[in-house]
Amino acid sequence: MWRGHTIALRRTGNPDAAIKVILIHGFGASSGHWRHTLPALADGADVIALDLLGFGASSKPRSRLADEADEPGAVRYCFDLWAEQVVDAAVALFAIETRSCRLHLVGNSIGGMVALNAARLLRERGLSPAQVVLLDCAQRALDDKRLAQLPAWQRPSRPLLKALVRQRAVIAPLFRLLARPAFIRRVLARAYPSTAHVDDELVELLFRPSTDPGALESFRGFVNLFNDHLAPQLLDELSRTSGAGAKPIPVRLIWGEADPWEDPAEARRWAAHYACIEELVVLPGVGHCPHDEAPELVNPLLRRWIGCSPVNPQRA
Repeated sequence: MWRGHTIALRRTGNPDAAIKVILIHGFGASSGHWRHTLPALADGADVIALDLLGFGASSKPRSRLADEADEPGAVRYCFDLWAEQVVDAAVALFAIETRSCRLHLVGNSIGGMVALNAARLLRERGLSPAQVVLLDCAQRALDDKRLAQLPAWQRPSRPLLKALVRQRAVIAPLFRLLARPAFIRRVLARAYPSTAHVDDELVELLFRPSTDPGALESFRGFVNLFNDHLAPQLLDELSRTSGAGAKPIPVRLIWGEADPWEDPAEARRWAAHYACIEELVVLPGVGHCPHDEAPELVNPLLRRWIGCSPVNPQRA
């Protein structure tokens, strides 16, 4: 339980290992999306994959938008909420306040934003993680703070889009239309350009949570992400060295060169600009979810960066 809500997770590996890893999925996904990563890290680390609140098998409470009054049982879905969930998981499950360990945060897409924000919160508590690994981190072109970067013809539609998405009666039929196996497969065809590992198991792990009561609420809560943290802001904070004992938190990037939504050119700009970024690996022909589309490329990188022992190619 977390703040009165049920939280689902998958845990594998050695609980006594000094290397601790939290895997954080993207929007609409769940801990099952790390199906190829969990076994690859299990023999060298203590690994948890969380279902963020509102996703997977975790509770899906009613959403509250930023301009709405408090309502019993409602939550404001946002990067602070999910980052606090990750921090509390690290404290409760890994005992990072009392045990000597090295915590690694690994996030895909929106989960990358959560990982960066959790690292910021951990450092504020004197519990800085060993590193953050971002896989195709969300660049969040829809954020209002980036509105000026959009083509002029797209800007007037933003208020209308936000007004529509906040209305449950409007988005309920849209959600039912999008949350269908056939539509999920079409999205995956774009996200996984090689089509590798696009199978029934993947479609089911994305579809099944959408049938839960309350599944619509995190979809509606996406409105809050129109004005939330941006990766450059968080990377700048993690790069800072001012303050008592503060030093950059290492960040490493893995990016699919064929990602249809998150431009690898932006990742290259981040790598050139922010002192916290120590490495960027761009994977040719790979899309938005490299850990699931190309685990044979991603898992050896994760194991090396996290400090796991070598693994044979069959397990990678």
